[in-house]
Amino acid sequence: MGGDCLGLGGSRGRHGNAPPPLFRPVPAQVLRHSGRGLEVPRRPGARTGPATKDPTAVERANLLNMAKLSIKGLIESALSFGRTLDSDYPPLQQFFVVMEHCLKHGLKVRKSFLSYNKTIWGPLELVEKLYPEAEEIGASVRDLPGLKTPLGRARAWLRLALMQKKMADYLRCLIIQRDLLSEFYEYHALMMEEEGAVIVGLLVGLNVIDANLCVKGEDLDSQVGVIDFSMYLKNEEDIGNKERNVQIAAILDQKNYVEELNRQLNSTVSSLHSRVDSLEKSNTKLIEELAIAKNNIIKLQEENHQLRSENKLILMKTQQHLEVTKVDVETELQTYKHSRQGLDEMYNEARRQLRDESQLRQDVENELAVQVSMKHEIELAMKLLEKDIHEKQDTLIGLRQQLEEVKAINIEMYQKLQGSEDGLKEKNEIIARLEEKTNKITAAMRQLEQRLQQAEKAQMEAEDEDEKYLQECLSKSDSLQKQISQKEKQLVQLETDLKIEKEWRQTLQEDLQKEKDALSHLRNETQQIISLKKEFLNLQDENQQLKKIYHEQEQALQELGNKLSESKLKIEDIKEANKALQGLVWLKDKEATHCKLCEKEFSLSKRKHHCRNCGEIFCNACSDNELPLPSSPKPVRVCDSCHALLIQRCSSNLP
Repeated sequence: MGGDCLGLGGSRGRHGNAPPPLFRPVPAQVLRHSGRGLEVPRRPGARTGPATKDPTAVERANLLNMAKLSIKGLIESALSFGRTLDSDYPPLQQFFVVMEHCLKHGLKVRKSFLSYNKTIWGPLELVEKLYPEAEEIGASVRDLPGLKTPLGRARAWLRLALMQKKMADYLRCLIIQRDLLSEFYEYHALMMEEEGAVIVGLLVGLNVIDANLCVKGEDLDSQVGVIDFSMYLKNEEDIGNKERNVQIAAILDQKNYVEELNRQLNSTVSSLHSRVDSLEKSNTKLIEELAIAKNNIIKLQEENHQLRSENKLILMKTQQHLEVTKVDVETELQTYKHSRQGLDEMYNEARRQLRDESQLRQDVENELAVQVSMKHEIELAMKLLEKDIHEKQDTLIGLRQQLEEVKAINIEMYQKLQGSEDGLKEKNEIIARLEEKTNKITAAMRQLEQRLQQAEKAQMEAEDEDEKYLQECLSKSDSLQKQISQKEKQLVQLETDLKIEKEWRQTLQEDLQKEKDALSHLRNETQQIISLKKEFLNLQDENQQLKKIYHEQEQALQELGNKLSESKLKIEDIKEANKALQGLVWLKDKEATHCKLCEKEFSLSKRKHHCRNCGEIFCNACSDNELPLPSSPKPVRVCDSCHALLIQRCSSNLP
């Protein structure tokens, strides 16, 4: 199909000899947008709807649909292409043309001193102030030598933003600031309405594409933006290509799985990188200290050389001085005969000078010995520093091994977690049994305490009775001896009973001690069980976190599966529609006497018309629609049923 849908005029510039006309936004007359998808204009005599739509709203809807088609086609073709895209790739060129028309929609005309200015470079320059990372693109676009017009700079900016995979981020920042955009766009422009936000959301999907575009040598000033609709019409071979769709779905699944693995591994690797960085910093510090020590050694060696040279000079001077003194001694010996006292004094002075020189020589030798010992100490320090460096390198290797061991330990901990859940179930059963035992023991303790209270009461009553009986016996000792003997017998029996009860009480106390020990032991076990419960709860929390991650991954897989099933259902519906259309045959004029839809008889006033899609014969009222078909790029006559079927197929292909 040519450029009839958006008033673009003609076919693409490179296919024809004459240059195509410029963009003329007449969408209300050229292409209408309905709830079912795209509608091609009808001829002047055709039926129209009851109400006319706002032309600016129709323009925005048409541009939105074209953006959806171009972005979807670019993503699908790029995934099937399988490598980085060049600037000569046709779907990519069409995408830039559509984006240029979307950004031009509703631009305000700015008056300058010489002419009128209406370009998209003004709002794109505004992105640099809102998004600091876009300053590099703006600077590189201004530095390009071949660009002379603002439109060429805007086209270069779009290509660089796509290569950076940040076109959606840049335009999102621009859409949010509507107060600033109102300086460049009318209130009904695409970028000021909801359609602009939808297009920006669709641009996020282009981050999957890798593009390598050469902007420097391309002539962007003189290009004419014409949309070619022929590449968006799908043939039966493209629809029936199942293997390519399966490969694309598998590649997307593998990519999502690899991205999730990278996110999990990056968190572990970042901590290890921080450790390695700290060790490398300490290693660099040690290396710097080693270099400083080496510099100190070199300085000490230079000082040592200087001291040796000075020592040699001192020795030379002492030898010369000794020779001079020898000459003086000889002269003094010659004069010794004349004055012995003068000779003695000269001798003492010479001896004193010799002693001073010998002391100076000893001091110099001591300083040399100190310098030699300092040199040995510095060499030892160098060796120790080298050992430390080797040890740090060994620790680095050990840390890398520990990283691998931590990975293995994580796997073992997951297995132990499953084993610990079984152990915790058994321990819960043991806790229930122990609680039953403690309840029984407490009941027995209560019964024993009740028995003790009863025995104490009986003992108190017996003692009271004994006192009463003794008083009566004292008062009636003479008259009641026989009764006393009986009472004594009763006392003996009571004493025996008391002894028995005391022994029984001691046994009960021993039993109580044993029960208390058992209770303390049980309390220790309960404390251990509580600590085990806490560990179990921690493990349960970790298990729940792992389950959450697992459920999230399952939900993502289910969503992908639902999308795949929906796409498969759409493909099957299209196949069935194509099969139904393939079986149709071109009907002859003689065979048809009535219209197939309204069943009215043909006459001189009611003429016959063929549907170019199904081949049946209809009247003018039932076949007043026109649509482009795969057999002919120009719009041809189509019946109402085929028109509805083709529009439904076009809308189902849209995302």
